[in-house]
Amino acid sequence: MTSLLISGCAGVERLPFVHRVDVQQGNVVEQYDLNRLEPGMDKRQVQLILGTPMVDDTFHADRWDYVYWMQPGRGERESYHVSLRFENDRLSEITGDLRPDPDAPGAEPPQSTTVTVPPQQRKPRGLLSRLWQWITFSQDDELPR
Repeated sequence: MTSLLISGCAGVERLPFVHRVDVQQGNVVEQYDLNRLEPGMDKRQVQLILGTPMVDDTFHADRWDYVYWMQPGRGERESYHVSLRFENDRLSEITGDLRPDPDAPGAEPPQSTTVTVPPQQRKPRGLLSRLWQWITFSQDDELPR
């Protein structure tokens, strides 16, 4: 009887009303960041642009791999891989699914957004705050918020 109940849950992922979570792992590499890479950059400069690589291979210290995959709850898995090779601690080659391309969409720098916060009006102080101000001889600006 138990085996029938357990095996009945095997096809749950196909049911339309069951929620499935999106799973994302790895390094998100943007086209803009790839376009900023130049041959001859040292490892520190590359790490400042792309971040720490997902795969740290002990046997290939001169190769950094940036791996990304996204499995939506419903739909096909998306993945890509970018490998950077270094010679004498300098970037020499970029291979993989994504390559530097200044003409590609998304090659422009991300636009910045400026948010202006309107000034806030001061709330009137309560009885205890005014009493504390009177006891400590403090000014209104010195009170803790």
